[in-house]
Amino acid sequence: MTTTDTLIDRIKTHRVFHHPLYDHWAARPPSAEVSGALFHQVQSFCASTRPGGDFPTALRGMGWDEQAVLIEEIVDSESGHGPELATMAGHIVNRTGAPVFDDVYDTERVEAWLKTSSDQLLAGLPGYDRETGLTAQAAAAISVFKRRFTSDADTTVRNLGTALALEIISNQSLIPGEKRALIDSGHYKTDLEEPEMHYMAEHWGDCGAEQQHEANVIQAVSTVMDASNSDQIAQGVEDFLESLCALWDVLDAALLSSGLQPAE
Repeated sequence: MTTTDTLIDRIKTHRVFHHPLYDHWAARPPSAEVSGALFHQVQSFCASTRPGGDFPTALRGMGWDEQAVLIEEIVDSESGHGPELATMAGHIVNRTGAPVFDDVYDTERVEAWLKTSSDQLLAGLPGYDRETGLTAQAAAAISVFKRRFTSDADTTVRNLGTALALEIISNQSLIPGEKRALIDSGHYKTDLEEPEMHYMAEHWGDCGAEQQHEANVIQAVSTVMDASNSDQIAQGVEDFLESLCALWDVLDAALLSSGLQPAE
């Protein structure tokens, strides 16, 4: 039978875990417009992962009350982080050159500008949706989390696997990768102490939110997984890994590895 440790190993050995997108981002700072397009796709995806939808209720319907509480703790912790991510994005865009935003806390204006940048640079990609500003790959990755609004047993079990992959990737790959690109690279002359970088500060490190989220979901999965549901949980893991990898692939190719860089 598949075990939680087996799934964790699968997540940490999948290509998305060490995706080159982060190294390419850290190697050379993108222009304001490229940064905006990148942040629009990333922010839109991250927004889809925060709502609990019917997931906790569905867990309770299966008699998994403890697991529902663990997932609700993650959902509550993530509430309100959208504006903080927009603020960080606006701050980074301003550090790429001439300031674009007078007020990086104006979430509506920042997010509108990010989408405009995405439309300008990515609209030619197959399946791009101008209404949402999403690539086909971003829409596909987001659709995995729309399943949280479906409460049948099979979907609920798969959602546990998806949550496991999400939190391990977020804690051990995505947040560290963003920190390398945005802070450790030195390109943007910023650090975790700046108020505009609060989103990163709150999620980073052993005391960060992502560390607790990972612990919660590992506990939730390990206490219910057995021979009757391990294949479905594993499928939920794969759904997340494959869809996120496809999104990172297209963003890396279209924005970071394609020559869409600042003019010399």
